[in-house]
Amino acid sequence: MSNCDSCPSKGNCSSEGSSTCSKLVTKYGKVKHIIGVISGKGGVGKSTVTGILAVQLKNAGYKVGVLDGDITGPSMPRFFGINNERAEILQMGDTEEVKFNPVETSLGIKVISLNLLTEQEEQPVIWRGPVITGVLTQMYTDTDWGDLDYLLIDMPPGTGDVALTIMQSIPVESMVVVSTPQDMVSMIVKKVVIMAEKLNVKILGVVENMAYIKCNKCGDRIRVFSKKSAEEQAKYLNLPLLSEMPINLDLVENMEKGKAEEYVKSNGEYNELIENFKKLS
Repeated sequence: MSNCDSCPSKGNCSSEGSSTCSKLVTKYGKVKHIIGVISGKGGVGKSTVTGILAVQLKNAGYKVGVLDGDITGPSMPRFFGINNERAEILQMGDTEEVKFNPVETSLGIKVISLNLLTEQEEQPVIWRGPVITGVLTQMYTDTDWGDLDYLLIDMPPGTGDVALTIMQSIPVESMVVVSTPQDMVSMIVKKVVIMAEKLNVKILGVVENMAYIKCNKCGDRIRVFSKKSAEEQAKYLNLPLLSEMPINLDLVENMEKGKAEEYVKSNGEYNELIENFKKLS
């Protein structure tokens, strides 16, 4: 069996079947679908959406892993409440090769992040681009993922080196874009959309996060950042709307307690995201 047979990009790669295929392959395990979660800028809740989608996919019966691709600002361990744990690094025989054993969450989601490989999560990464991309690709190829239905990559914001490396070198099947309903944010996110189109990476749709907050007394939706609807912003991006998500202080509180998984699993508020995701993927 060739590497192409187990590659999520099979059928969509211009180098399929070629010995010069540039797509990286995981050394340990098999991944059926790789989905990137990206945004044009930070602070829009991209990592939160990644975590929510991972929990919902796991809750639907899929085997799920998460690669924290935001090397300089990793936050997935905090979402899953595993920030005090550390991934195991195994030396492979007498060679210089290593294997990373990811940390499993309470629901069984496999997570690898630079914050799980450093002694302290507050330790900063002061590296230039080539080093960062090298570490990211090693975390992807050298992690023992086992057999996964979905690997979600929480990508860094913007159109820089790391995002480019992921889109060009890792066999990403499709992308989920995260934005907030503001003209300025949508303009920046549009750059990521155009970048993905130029690299022939499919985009499933956009999640308009922090679109509103519910009034505790009357239940009305109060739009905080813009009077424009999520549908209007999705139309500007020329993307299907996967979900319009609110500012949710209960979710924030549960994340701070390390209990976001349990909250998302039992909360029907996020069902729209998984339903549209499965419909479009």
